Amino acid sequence: MSSFDDTLKTAASAMTAQTLRLRTISENIANANSTAATAGADPYRRKLVTFKNVLDHETGSSAVKVDRIVPDAAPFELKYMPGHPAADGNGYVRMPNVNPLVEMGDLREAQRSYQANVDVIDATNTMISRAIDMLRS
Repeated sequence: MSSFDDTLKTAASAMTAQTLRLRTISENIANANSTAATAGADPYRRKLVTFKNVLDHETGSSAVKVDRIVPDAAPFELKYMPGHPAADGNGYVRMPNVNPLVEMGDLREAQRSYQANVDVIDATNTMISRAIDMLRS
């Protein structure tokens, strides 16, 4: 297996992992204002994606994989909304532990990581093409 193949596989696996991260961030943003349907129930809990580096023993190349999607242990925010169906006895509703500003920062980071891997693939393809051109002449 050539180092070009290793590079392409690693970049592609990182793009796949970042795609799942982008989907998870999108889910967090979509549920930022959702509440539980009944009093005392928990609202949506923010999800976090963790990664791991995996070695492909057959090819010797490394890959980026999603290790886990875990719930964020941060506490829920309490919001005073006495008429809400999910309000407790004191009129407070537990809101999701999702901060849209944090999610937008994470979204931007994931997009940049994805784009960096696209750039790696483009550069690798250019090097392969130039190497083939040099062999032809």
